[in-house]
This record gives sequence, structure tokens and C-alpha cells, in this order.
Amino acid sequence: MSPASFPGAEWAEQVVATLAGWGLRPELGRHALDRRGFLAGRDEDRLADVNDALRDPGVRAVVAATGGAGAYRIVDGLDLAAVRADPKPVVGFSDITNLHIALWTATGLAGVHGCVGTGGRTDESCRQLLFDTGPLTLRAEPSPVTVPGRATGILVGGNAGALSNFLGAGLPRLDGVILCLEGPQNPHFDRMLWGMLRAGLLDGIRGVAIGDLTGLDPSVADPGPDQAATVIRERLGGLGVPILGGLPFGHRADQVCLPLGVAATLDADAGRLTADSAVC
Repeated sequence: MSPASFPGAEWAEQVVATLAGWGLRPELGRHALDRRGFLAGRDEDRLADVNDALRDPGVRAVVAATGGAGAYRIVDGLDLAAVRADPKPVVGFSDITNLHIALWTATGLAGVHGCVGTGGRTDESCRQLLFDTGPLTLRAEPSPVTVPGRATGILVGGNAGALSNFLGAGLPRLDGVILCLEGPQNPHFDRMLWGMLRAGLLDGIRGVAIGDLTGLDPSVADPGPDQAATVIRERLGGLGVPILGGLPFGHRADQVCLPLGVAATLDADAGRLTADSAVC
């Protein structure tokens, strides 16, 4: 389905074919290919597709065909009672982080930050998280964003731009959480971290896992992930918690899918993040 922007028809077919290849019976949401400006149709239609899936006992996972923008417009209408009665993971990233945050905050629902249909380790990791009950380990690539240490906590977060939507709009305190962040960085990233710190939302945080930081907005004086690394060190380095950068999740072609809302261990010294399955 398409809770935010619309996919191309060929891409939607590829997602469906991938899920069918796993032995599943994928059903395309009624409005998944609708178009209305940058959105996949009207808000009420996108919301209806999501809630229909959440209420259907035959549906065991809700997979977003793409991200884009617009998922934040429907979060207040999600059927939380249906989620509590029959939990099922939501799969998606980028703007779909809005759904992950809203559902985890209200119900503790586990999900998958990532996508289906690109092949390689992306599909392999998503399939593992949906089918297997064992943990998934992500190994970090060399990164200047690392503060040594080891921590355990609940893995929460996703796309930084989407996460910033919840500042002042329902983002809870994140004590006991390992915060994961990824996404193209711009000045709003620095403002978001400042706002979270000022609001006390990071008090009691256990650790920080940093994914892909490429695609810095050209309005920043020194574009590139190095600038984002500086911002992270300046804003988060004083928290006294381990920070592990260079993790392969986020806006990259070969991303590894990441479970959200589950127990995880971040070992910055060993350069790895290990998290439980997203199987509900």
C-alpha cells in the first residue's frame, strides 16, 4: 500500500512479485496507485487502506510500496485498537517513519525500517526480520561518528526528517531507548537534535545508532556526511552514551533493513548493532 506518496506501477509490481516469491499472498491496497499531487490519493483513502489491513486477520504484515511524503497526514486516524488486538509489523522507511513512531508510541508495535523489492541484502534482511525469530546483526563501516561503549535498549527512530515532525507533536521521552537516525542531512537536522535535547527527550537514552548520512542539503556550507558527523558529535557527544556510526541502513541502494520497537544491543567497540526480530 501507499500511505504517503505513490509508486510507479512497475515498482509496485516488483514489490508484489518479491513478496509472492517468499511464498506470501500479497494484496495491493485499493488506492496504492492513486495520484493526487505528491500523494497517493486522498488522505481518507490512504488511511482506509492502512486501517483495512490492520483490521484484517488474514493480513500478517503491512508493506509500504514507497515513502515520499504524506504519512504524517494520516497518523491521527490509525486504528490503534486493531493494532493492540492483532499486532502486525509495518514495513517501510523514509516518510513511513511517521507511522513507525506513531504506532510505537501508542502501542509499542514493532516494525521494519526498510523496503522490499530491491534485491540483495535489503530483501534478505527484510525477509529474515519477518520470518525468523532470531536476531539480526548490522556491522558498521568506518565512521568518524563513534563514541565507545556498549548499551542495550529498545531500538526506536528512523528517518531524521520524519522524526522531527514529532517534536512538540507527541514524541515521548526516549529513556531506555537506542535511537537510530538516518537520512539526507540539512540544517533542520541540527535543529531537531537541539530541540530534543532542550525538551529533555534524550534524558535516559541508552545509545545512538547512525545510518546513512549522504545527500546533505546544498544549502549547508560544507555539504557531505562529514558535516553531519560534526553536528552529531557536538549535539550528542555530551550524553555520555555509546554512539555507533557507519551502519548500513537508510537511503542507500544496498541498505540493510532494521527492526524497530525491539530489544537491541549496540556495541560501538565491536562496531555492531544486534536487534531482535520484528516478528509480532
